[in-house]
Amino acid sequence: MQVISAPQEFNVSDLYVELGQRLYLKCEGFNFAGSIKLKAAAEMVADAERAGLLGEGSTIVESSSGNLGVALALVAKSRGYGFVCVTDARCTLAARQLMQTLGATVQVITEPHPDRGLLGARIDRVNRLCAESERYVWLNQYANEANWGAHHRTTAREILRDVPELDVLFIGAGTTGTLMGCARYFAEVAPHVRVVAVDTVGSVTFGHPPARRMIPGLGTAVRPALLDESYIHDVVLVPERDTIAACRELAGRGFLFGGSTGTVVSGARRWLAEHESAGLTAVAIAPDLGERYLDTVYSEQWVQNVYGSEPILPELSRTSR
Repeated sequence: MQVISAPQEFNVSDLYVELGQRLYLKCEGFNFAGSIKLKAAAEMVADAERAGLLGEGSTIVESSSGNLGVALALVAKSRGYGFVCVTDARCTLAARQLMQTLGATVQVITEPHPDRGLLGARIDRVNRLCAESERYVWLNQYANEANWGAHHRTTAREILRDVPELDVLFIGAGTTGTLMGCARYFAEVAPHVRVVAVDTVGSVTFGHPPARRMIPGLGTAVRPALLDESYIHDVVLVPERDTIAACRELAGRGFLFGGSTGTVVSGARRWLAEHESAGLTAVAIAPDLGERYLDTVYSEQWVQNVYGSEPILPELSRTSR
């Protein structure tokens, strides 16, 4: 029997879905926050407490597109802090409702910064809030080393423990906390493992031009301060239509995953198809589950409104196995 006293103490660390051709999907959504972001949220809050930045009467404030906001709302509630999440209209309704149910205040940014997009506008709002009162504490997931430290301490070690024969690891790039924590760990402990970053078309993270992005989670409009490309072996960019196709193909097998997971799976499959992958063992990290995307990725009306009427077919129906 497992007994916990705080929701962040529980996480399923050893569940994988076999996707074929020795590609295994590490499922990180089975905890009370529903995503891998619980690890970073718990680590950043604990680090801020150790540093004396958080105490009685503190209110955490953070910019998030959804999953980290939910995770921080959960941790803040369990630790007795207030929480303000600054997000934008791409954040799903389900994520906003979850945060509010956990006592958070959600502020939605509608006007992008002229140069730094919606993310830049969100960060500007966070800075204004912190200037208003000393009770506000910005954890700054984009530059906080506890973000990547959480995955250096947990996620990367779990993968090597479970798949010691690993050759290639695929990780989605958002704040790059998961990416950098795992990449740094494997560079230290198993440098033969290739770490491939999966990003979305329209993200500027790896120096590509900005474009409209409608699925929250991966990609940025401002290059993350945590990113160190010297640890990354390759980068794959995935169009959002391919993200949706991968999600729907997985749903056709009964696996309901989120948009970030669809992007990672699509990128991993493309990379393996384009490289000499016979005999390689690969792991892709699935950051989240799909319930929060029912009114977006899994809604035919939303998809047609955003991407046009051309049908998006499940990935494996477009290519032979």
